[in-house]
Amino acid sequence: MSGIPLGVLDLVPIPSGSTAAGALRNTIDLARQSEQFGYSRYWFAEHHLNPGVAGTSPAVVLALTASATSTIRIGSGAVQLGHRTALSTVEEFGLIDALHPGRLDLGLGRSGGRPPGQTAEARPTTTPVVDGRTPGGLKIPPRFSFEHLRGSPRLQLQQRLLQQPGAGHQDYGEQVDDILALLRGDYRSPDGLEAHAVPGEGADLQVWILGSSGGESADVAGRNGLRFAANYHVSPATVLEAAEGYRAAFQPCDALDKPFVSVSADVVVAEDDERARELAAGYGPWVRSIRTAEGAIPFPTPEQARAHAWTEQDRALVADRVDTQFVGSPGRVADQLEQLQEATGADELIITTITHDHTDRVRSYRLLAEEWQRR
Repeated sequence: MSGIPLGVLDLVPIPSGSTAAGALRNTIDLARQSEQFGYSRYWFAEHHLNPGVAGTSPAVVLALTASATSTIRIGSGAVQLGHRTALSTVEEFGLIDALHPGRLDLGLGRSGGRPPGQTAEARPTTTPVVDGRTPGGLKIPPRFSFEHLRGSPRLQLQQRLLQQPGAGHQDYGEQVDDILALLRGDYRSPDGLEAHAVPGEGADLQVWILGSSGGESADVAGRNGLRFAANYHVSPATVLEAAEGYRAAFQPCDALDKPFVSVSADVVVAEDDERARELAAGYGPWVRSIRTAEGAIPFPTPEQARAHAWTEQDRALVADRVDTQFVGSPGRVADQLEQLQEATGADELIITTITHDHTDRVRSYRLLAEEWQRR
């Protein structure tokens, strides 16, 4: 399995008792160390109005990280296109590519204002799931409904503060088409006017699409011959349909002659299972804060997590995410990642790990990399 690369997805989490500045310093340190551990790429997510997450602008954090690393690929997982224009996205990444050519991944997602999968329709898959598991043992939970967030004042505020004027008049596929045209240098407006992004035009970027289902994102990635990242860590119930939907829609292009899929997983590794479970204790309360639309809380200590008074409603909110987090010794987690790779046919896996203590987080990535390389 060492032939399947591992990458990193970083939300720039803020631990309880810390600050955004501390989280950024931890991120730059983790990126340096991940490069030494042998990870293939280092991506930054985009989140807003979250007290416990400092990753609001992938391009800004990428610029900082690019100067602190030298060989690892770096990128966005993902830029949310509802929050910026095609031109601003190409120009931002073009600026970074100008000084760090050939290392950037431009991962594109839809607006974060709508929870992933909220309106996506279930699509059949060829992989059988019996009693919630694939033949190889990967857990596929029931689909999670975001209906309880419909009309959420906080999400409405986020959309009002972030949404680009006129964004509703251009669909996601058109935005991606504009980005690709600006990168190639052949953009034309509907009335035939040229536009050239400098810097940006001709930038040596890998363009990715991130998606949580087999819907629009998978279709856009496939028809454009782009790489696709399926989000098991965000929407484990729909990871199979996302990967299969992308492959079904794929059309070869000059840059990519066959589908290429990366699949994400939420992981905590320690020397033994008991210690790993202790380090992962804060994950449940943290996911709950997101799914109630409070905004991600600063990541709690194990002691703070144990003090949380759970209701049955709380447990139902987080069950699919907690049940599909890979937690344990290096061997146990590597076995689970193999199940994920086999079920999805992933060409690459991308790992996101959050613990309260930065040292524990770095150790988790190191232990996993060492175990993966032994295989």
